[in-house]
Amino acid sequence: MRIPAILTSIAFALGALAAHAAAPSKSKQLNPEQLFQDLREAFVQNNTRRLTALAPLAKGHILEPWAAYWELKARLETAQPQDVEGFLLRYAGTYQEDRLRNDWLLLLGQRQDWPTFAGHASQFRMQDDRQVRCYTLAMENMLTRFNMADEVKTLWLAQKNDDEACAMAARSHFERKHLSSEDIWQKIYAATEAFQFSAARQALEIVDPQAVSQLNALLKNPERYLATQAPSKQSRTQHLAVVALTRWASSKPDSAAQMLAKRWNKVLEPRQRDWAWSVIGKQAAQSLSDDAMGYFVRVRPQQMTDDHLGWRARAALRMGQWPEVLSSIDAMQDSSRSDSTWVYWRARAALKLAANDTQKEAARATLRQIAGIDGFYEMLAAEAIGQPIALPAAPQPPSEDEMLEAKRNPGLQRALAAFRLGLRSEAVREWNYTTNMHIPGGMRDRELLAAAQLACENQVWDRCINTSERTKQFADIKQRFPMPHEQSVLAQSKTIGLDPAYVYGLIRQESRFIMDARSHVGAQGLMQVMPKTAQWTAKKIGLRDFQLNQLQDRDTNIAIGTGYLKLVLDAFEGSMPLAAAAYNAGPSRSRNWRKSVGDQPIEAAIWAENIPFSETRNYVKKVLANTTVYATVITGQPQSVLARLGTVSAKAESDLASRDMP
Repeated sequence: MRIPAILTSIAFALGALAAHAAAPSKSKQLNPEQLFQDLREAFVQNNTRRLTALAPLAKGHILEPWAAYWELKARLETAQPQDVEGFLLRYAGTYQEDRLRNDWLLLLGQRQDWPTFAGHASQFRMQDDRQVRCYTLAMENMLTRFNMADEVKTLWLAQKNDDEACAMAARSHFERKHLSSEDIWQKIYAATEAFQFSAARQALEIVDPQAVSQLNALLKNPERYLATQAPSKQSRTQHLAVVALTRWASSKPDSAAQMLAKRWNKVLEPRQRDWAWSVIGKQAAQSLSDDAMGYFVRVRPQQMTDDHLGWRARAALRMGQWPEVLSSIDAMQDSSRSDSTWVYWRARAALKLAANDTQKEAARATLRQIAGIDGFYEMLAAEAIGQPIALPAAPQPPSEDEMLEAKRNPGLQRALAAFRLGLRSEAVREWNYTTNMHIPGGMRDRELLAAAQLACENQVWDRCINTSERTKQFADIKQRFPMPHEQSVLAQSKTIGLDPAYVYGLIRQESRFIMDARSHVGAQGLMQVMPKTAQWTAKKIGLRDFQLNQLQDRDTNIAIGTGYLKLVLDAFEGSMPLAAAAYNAGPSRSRNWRKSVGDQPIEAAIWAENIPFSETRNYVKKVLANTTVYATVITGQPQSVLARLGTVSAKAESDLASRDMP
């Protein structure tokens, strides 16, 4: 049937009006900042019509690749292959080319278009996407039956969601008997422990889809399942019982332990019992329970995961059980055991247990291997062998030619332009990609030094620090530990009696000196102050007529942040680790973690290592390490991280001072 001419004319006119409405008029051309903000907003909103209208306006601008990327990415599912190929050719060598290739590979893998996928996978430079790698493993297994089960397990266990790529690889390897049903159940256990319930369901669909309804029920009420289900050596019953014990242990490890011991221990297979007792031990350790080691000792360390072994070592440290510290760390895989955390504590345990001078010297030699200023445990190792924490010699500054090369680098130019236009997320990704030493043509130490200096000169302090930290042969401390806003920080610290090195150490960890930093929970500014905390502190320090929008003002943010830090520090009797934990996780949590300490004070390093929250645990260690370096920079004298750590006691009268702190 032919469409009447009048309807065709109306449709054409409506289309023209829509396009005209989507594009800015010639009389109101957008400035670059507004244009790219509008482009990104349209991309976030998936407004393909507006993107199509705006993208041509970016032609010739240094950030044109971003505009083109947003426009094509928004319509990638309906794009023609020639559209993608044209983009990849036009922007060859850029971050945007590799980013779009990544996106395209994910779509091709989802579609199982393996011929096209294979052609693009070999050209993907970043090679940092687990899903892309999982699709590659799935493709190779399905087409060639090549067995890569070990890598599949590693990638699948590391995934934090229920993505289809690694599940596809696992399913393919399972169907070809390269993965066993026990391997799939291990994923279900681990996903349940990590509260990744959709991933657990997805894995169960592979090995036993009929059991999904039972899984859903026991995830809601594990206690009921374990109490009403008759213990049996039937495989499904055993596995679901382990999942239920894992789920229950997350909130009530002692109750889960009693149920396991009285009702289920005898019917589970050894591997299942080992997992159940290990996860109960971990949850008890994270609750800072004295019962944790009692659960852990039911399992041989060699049968535990590295994550569980880490918590076994922490619990043993807290209890002063040095043989168990040593056995826990010795049972870890090389990749975990080589981390400076466990290198340090293993050496400390070896020193405690040494029977002769030869064994003591071997432990000290281990400490010498990591001693330095590169981190918390590196500093502790240095002090343990009597080595002062002093600054390394500064490297030769970047030459004019090196700086000129950095300034001419297209990726760094685009990143700086994006920073100037307020596109921080895109700028950071572009910068990180350009300075990545692991991609073909990536930067080496001298190039990284020059790139870091370029970031410093442009006051992009987070990229200055992070880029400088990646040099291997030397360390430029001025780049890694800059002191922006020095006059304001030093003056405010002196006024209220705070160590300025502590303030700088905290700011460096909180915001990397980004003035307009804002966290996902609402913390703002240099010192990442929460709104409720700001209002409470403003009253305490006598700041009249305070408004929350003042947190974006540098001096006000520093005044509020340092004021709160001082109040917290005083409430915890000057303990820097306790105050840092309180600043990050709240005074009530820091106070409760403190209560877990026994009758005798313990090393603050042991207390910090046992903080249940990984974010706060790392935060405390980094703030104390930062503080020690800044103190060295400010005073010009060697410093001690041990002196700043001190010990932690269970009881303190002035804890009452922190009761009302937000």
